[in-house]
Amino acid sequence: MNAIEAQSRIEALFQRTVNRDPLIRNAYFLVHSERLGVHLKLAEGTDLAAPVHEDQPYYIASVSKLFAAVLCARLVEEGLLGFDDPISDYLDPELLRGLHLYKGQDFGNAIRVKHLLNHSSGLNDFFEDKPKGEASMLELIFGNAQRGWTPREMVEWTKTRLKNHFPPGTGFHYSDTGYHLLGMTLVQATGKPYHELLRRHLFEPLDMKQTWFSRYSEPIEQSNGSPPLARLYNRNRDVTELESLSFMYAGGGVVSTTADQLKLMKALVEHRIVGETTLAKMKSERGRFFPGIDYGYGLMIIKPMFLLMPGKYSSWGNMGTSGSWLFYHPETDAYLIGGLNQFRYNRKGLRLMFKAIDILRRCDRQR
Repeated sequence: MNAIEAQSRIEALFQRTVNRDPLIRNAYFLVHSERLGVHLKLAEGTDLAAPVHEDQPYYIASVSKLFAAVLCARLVEEGLLGFDDPISDYLDPELLRGLHLYKGQDFGNAIRVKHLLNHSSGLNDFFEDKPKGEASMLELIFGNAQRGWTPREMVEWTKTRLKNHFPPGTGFHYSDTGYHLLGMTLVQATGKPYHELLRRHLFEPLDMKQTWFSRYSEPIEQSNGSPPLARLYNRNRDVTELESLSFMYAGGGVVSTTADQLKLMKALVEHRIVGETTLAKMKSERGRFFPGIDYGYGLMIIKPMFLLMPGKYSSWGNMGTSGSWLFYHPETDAYLIGGLNQFRYNRKGLRLMFKAIDILRRCDRQR
């Protein structure tokens, strides 16, 4: 199979995936491998609210955690904070008081920056953990669409409602609460707003002109001809403009295009945005997220696991609950980036990516 045939098969696969699912109104897929001579930038869907375009920006959901981790690593390399720093060096005592109660002990002062990055803090997750006897955060977000949430309000909400899971550094529990705290820590360490840090340290150096931080900033370059923001859906409901989406912050608030995300990932792979030693640390200090998937500093590492995860899919990057993904597959030197813009579609996005990898590997073997 040559590169042209591989591209044709991936495009057909993408079209089938989108067209067979009526809940997917807009979807995006970029596949790039210089070694294989493959470059595809696709868009598919029949969303009447905003015509679908391959250069359209969309919410990247928890892929934003990769952005947060790379930003943090940049600031560490500049000496503005350290991975091992206690967050109590930066956050005020009132916020930390009662933050991490576990078996009668308060571990707030024991949380370090690295614990937030790799979800080893033991803190709750406001997105998935549910309080006893009252509405969950997701129910509040979609039930009271006009209620905005500041990062501090989100963290304060968790303190009296959600249970923590273990002392810092002793386990793994995915925590959006932790990434809110990470964003707040970076702000206090630098004295700059989070959206300004993203722009100054990532978006401007990498020429990511169509990427911004939702609710806080605008893209670097805007024109009347730019495609509008893609609509985001929760089942049949368009939730794009809900004020309550302000809850996403550092763990989910970035809007970007597939082309801009390629710029970031290539810079990361080529050690142009953080150094090789720093990237190795981000990958190595990790815990078990799911069988076959570990989680380092903002990076998911897909690894071989007998029967569950074949070694051919070994890659690293991140994915989000809206069916967004951003991964690098070393075997084929391929970058796979996309989004389905539908809540709870993370597994569907990952399956699509795996099928594309199968096609790329066949192309690679026959070169």
